[in-house]
Parts: sequence; C-alpha cells; structure tokens
Amino acid sequence: MTTYKVAQVTSAGGPFEIAEREVPEPGPRHVRIAVEACGVCHSDSLFVNAAVPGIDFPVVPGHEVAGRVERLGEGTREWGWQVGDRVAVGWFGGSCGHCTPCRQGDFIVCPNLKVPGWAYDGGFAERVIAPVDALARIPDALAASDAGPMACAGVTTFNGLRRSSARPGDLVAVLGIGGLGHLGVQYAVAMGFETVAIARGADKADFAKRLGAHHYVDSTADTPVAEALGSLGGARVVLATAGSSEAITATVDGLSHRGELVVIGADPEPLGVTPLQLIMSGRVVRGHPSGTSQDVQDAMAFSALHGIRPMTEVVPLEQAGEAYRKMLSGAARFRMVLATG
Repeated sequence: MTTYKVAQVTSAGGPFEIAEREVPEPGPRHVRIAVEACGVCHSDSLFVNAAVPGIDFPVVPGHEVAGRVERLGEGTREWGWQVGDRVAVGWFGGSCGHCTPCRQGDFIVCPNLKVPGWAYDGGFAERVIAPVDALARIPDALAASDAGPMACAGVTTFNGLRRSSARPGDLVAVLGIGGLGHLGVQYAVAMGFETVAIARGADKADFAKRLGAHHYVDSTADTPVAEALGSLGGARVVLATAGSSEAITATVDGLSHRGELVVIGADPEPLGVTPLQLIMSGRVVRGHPSGTSQDVQDAMAFSALHGIRPMTEVVPLEQAGEAYRKMLSGAARFRMVLATG
C-alpha cells in the first residue's frame, strides 16, 4: 500500500496534525496532482473553523496548490493534459457546469463551486485529486512556491483590476499592502495605472515605493484617506484588499465621478456607505470573487512577463500548524507557503 501525508484538522478550530492516507486513484474527469507547494490563505480559516456549511471533518485545507500531474483519470486526455505537466489549482477548484451561471460561462460564481479544502481535500498534502476543469498551466518561469499563491491571492487582485473600469493612466488606489495588496500594487503598476498604495503607518511608505507605487497614503495620518485621494484628483478605482469595512468605507469619498470601489477584502461587518455618496457622483461598489482556472493561467503568465512575484515564507508541510497561526496573527510577510519537496 502506498501512502501520502496530509496536514488535517479533526474538529472545528482544532490543531493541525500530520496523518497518512492511502494514495487514491483519480475518477473520471479528475487528475491526481503531486503537490510541490501550497499557499496558506486567510480563507482557509472558514473551513478549519467550520464557518461555512457542509464542512466534514477531518478537513485538509489549501486552495493555493502547485504541483505536477501524476495520474490522469478517464476522460481527461482530451483536455490536453499529460503526466508531468505543471499545474496550479486555486479557489476555483471546479464548477458544476449545469447551473445558470455556468451555462452563461460565468463559472466563478457557480453556486456549487468546488473549493479545495471544502468540496474535497485541499493542498495541505503531498497529493490532491482535482477536477480537470480546475487546472491552470504554470509557466516555466514561475517556481511552485510562487505559483501557489498566484492561484488565489494573485488571480483575485489581477482580475479585480483588469475587470475594473480603470484604463492605463487612470489613478488607481490599492487599500492594504499585505498578502493581497502587495501583489495588487505590482499589478496596478504593470497595467499602466497611476498607483496609490494605502496602508497604516508612515513606516510603510518606503515599502510601497519599492513595490512601484507612485503615491503613498498613510491611513493613520491627520488627513483623511478620502481627502488625500481627492487631492490627487480622485481614484477611478479603489481595490480594497484590506479586510476592514471601516477602512474600506473611508475610501468611498475619495473616488472620482463614476469611480468604482472593488471589494476583495472580506469582513462580516457592513460597509457604512450612504446612497447619496453613490448617487451624486455615479459611483459603483462591486464585490469581486477570485477567478477561473483560465484566469489563474492568465495571472501567472502576466506575472512571469512582468517579473511580479509574491513575497513568501516557505516552510515544510509538517509545520502547517505554525504557518497557519502565523498567517492568522498577521505576522506573515506576506504569504506563508507549505512545501512538500
């Protein structure tokens, strides 16, 4: 019997433990991936803490998976994949294909979305079985430890910007320069936007400039964030990566006429936005989900072309618990990644 290791949680909010599983065979339209790296995302806490319905323990989290195709299930060869191909699987871990959004080609908002770590065992493991439609091809230029975070953090910020109303030369602000935002600033600059980084504290200004930001706004300064954005002419788009409704709300009046607030940072607290703030200037507030496997592939290709990489701290799979706790504490700079090699 051949086995592989997983880092699993056996009860809601419980500790991680390393367990051995028998290596499974992929079913029809599925592949088995030999995992090389997996990012640790804040959304993993939804599954570890059973904060969403349908969680069955033990849970193996991880939806920033990078590895190689190890085994093909029936009906996968016509998709063009071969054993040995480098692939990533992100928040989009497959869709049902028959709901209305899927029939409209809008797979990422499928109500039956198959998120790794929720719908099936995720990438905190040496092996993953994934649906073939979840696979994104990793460019040769990207290491597995870089490709993993691109499958969620990368594609979410990349897609949030490229599907926004901003055009090259427009003023675009990125709220937060942490795990999502440090990628968002790099993407905004590479897309040709006049880029503003917004974060807490004057000490982050140098880091923002190293990421390429043209301007820095300290959200703790005496000048309110909206006023600071207004002095720059107003933001065509604010990409809100910070998980703080209060911080997100503070940017709204800094939007230009017809400006767009794109929210990707999650917070259960409501936004404090009034209808008048939106109506008088024709502003838009929009939530943005992650991206399909093709979007992940696009994000990785763009990153390879422009030299954009996540800032990561790589640790062995056996340290999954420590990596998860460091991510939750906010001490990670900026993406924790588990390596199985």
